Amino acid sequence: MTVQLKDIEAARKAISDAIQPTPCVYSATLSKITGAKVYLKMETAHFTASFKERGALNKLLTLDAKTRKHGVIAMSAGNHAQAVAYHATRLGIPSTIVMPSYTPTVKVKNTGILGANVELVGDDLDEARNYAVKLGKEKALSFVHPYDDRHVIAGQGTLALEIFEQVQGLDMIIVPIGGGGLIGGIATASKAISPKTQIIGVQSERYPAVAQMLSGKTVSCGKATLAEGIAVKHPGKLTLEIIKRLVDKVQVVSEELIEQAILLMLEIEKAVIEGAAGASLAELLARPKAYKNKKICLIMSGGNIDLIALASVINRGLVRKNRLVRIHLSLPDQPGALSKVVGIIAHANANIEEIHHHRAFSGLPVQSTQVEFILQTRGSEHVDEILAELNVAGYNANIVPLFGKPGK
Repeated sequence: MTVQLKDIEAARKAISDAIQPTPCVYSATLSKITGAKVYLKMETAHFTASFKERGALNKLLTLDAKTRKHGVIAMSAGNHAQAVAYHATRLGIPSTIVMPSYTPTVKVKNTGILGANVELVGDDLDEARNYAVKLGKEKALSFVHPYDDRHVIAGQGTLALEIFEQVQGLDMIIVPIGGGGLIGGIATASKAISPKTQIIGVQSERYPAVAQMLSGKTVSCGKATLAEGIAVKHPGKLTLEIIKRLVDKVQVVSEELIEQAILLMLEIEKAVIEGAAGASLAELLARPKAYKNKKICLIMSGGNIDLIALASVINRGLVRKNRLVRIHLSLPDQPGALSKVVGIIAHANANIEEIHHHRAFSGLPVQSTQVEFILQTRGSEHVDEILAELNVAGYNANIVPLFGKPGK
């Protein structure tokens, strides 16, 4: 049996005591940047900062007393894990969560804090799932699937009911796709309530399983991705059927655009999102002409990003905007030479973050040394001013391009 609108409406009633509606806010700045009318469904507002609470709780509420007593088991890269752990503990249900070994530390730690027994097994979700199913059978634990379950899909679909109450006349909803539970629930509710509203799915270019399957290609994925929450090699049988029937289009976006989306949300909306959520905005950034003047809702599916990963995204974003640059130049290897260059940089009002000397590896004459400066600047125009002052002073200064080798 497939999921129907009545199942989603029943799920909303069932979880209403514990799940509060999340905001769906208009972003004037993102609308100006992209040319679309952009609304953000902030699923980061849940206690565990992810939409996964909806489906996990709806599933747990269907379990009888005997099953609850034995406990539940789930596999997840993080958000489903935290959702199951939180609501299982709240309902007095013992929970075991199997997480892939690559799972961000923040998600592993939080899942344990929420009351679950956590086991790290396997290099991907498939290996984690196989172990979880095996362990569940051995210990008579009920398996709570992260996406391929009618009750889970119905729970995720409650999000769409809120959207159509909060925003009228939507042309499109852009949804990240991993296993397909979220888009399956949203598409089911949306096509029943507003058939003209298009549902656009988005995947990371490193895990494009659904896009590849729909186009008849061999599934090829498995590289590391910032969007680990949607790093799924095999969508569910139930969810894939819904996607084929109700989803209008599935797109693929680059890692770079996912990074830019996370940074934009941080800068513009002052909101922290994870890579999976960033995929929705990345799609809008990738193809703005397709969405120009359209009224669009982006699903900000979660906010559980590892702080180290977030720091890297911020720094790489500063590099892309030339707010953080590397400059190479050669100097005479003698006292006072470095201080002259530092003085020029100071006069140009740039801040020196790091200085590195390269004597043995520079290939320059023994009497010279190559120096690399990492500078904090105001942007591209400021960098040009700095280079101009250095070159006027006789130094052959070059900026190191984004993630590349020295050059002008």
